[in-house]
Amino acid sequence: MSQKTNDAISRSDRVLVAALAIVLATASAAIGASLTYHPSTDKIVAVTPTVQTAEIAKPAADAVMTQLLAEHKCLSEVLYYEARGEGAGGQKAIAEVVFHRMNHGDYGHSICAVVYEGANRSGCQFSFTCNGDMKRAKQPGAWRESEKLAAQILTGQVALKNATGGALNFHAVSVSPDWADTMDRTTQIGNHIFYRGMQHMRDS
Repeated sequence: MSQKTNDAISRSDRVLVAALAIVLATASAAIGASLTYHPSTDKIVAVTPTVQTAEIAKPAADAVMTQLLAEHKCLSEVLYYEARGEGAGGQKAIAEVVFHRMNHGDYGHSICAVVYEGANRSGCQFSFTCNGDMKRAKQPGAWRESEKLAAQILTGQVALKNATGGALNFHAVSVSPDWADTMDRTTQIGNHIFYRGMQHMRDS
């Protein structure tokens, strides 16, 4: 396990946790201002700056929270569609690929950008984004488990320990893509085989 890869995963986690902390801090400040402010009948003018502060803070907090929720949804979706039958270990392996790609620099700089790169065309990076799988009804229990694990990963409750050996690509054991021979195989986890390499190619 390389220290560089561990550091990359840690950086991704820290960014998301820090963003969550900013949201909570901003929301707390806005709520705190509204709770501690007691208007006086002879100093009505004091209402203006307090209200403006709360009004400025709320849109900023809403925007960051919206982004965090979107990132959580995208991670939940890739865990569900790519590895819902693989248990927590298999799903964490898929999450590692997403974070490795995000830190690599050539695949997008957010979870959603990585997961949905190439969606709606034949070169999609994760097949569920372009093969019609998302049109089918989700299995409620499996979806909840994916959502829970995604949240635990994003908040640091569940650590990613580079079980995939820095993998950027993977495929199911049931297929043999042409690109597999051009990359370094790192490991097999459940029904997925993982690869490390610099090529920017489609997964299955």
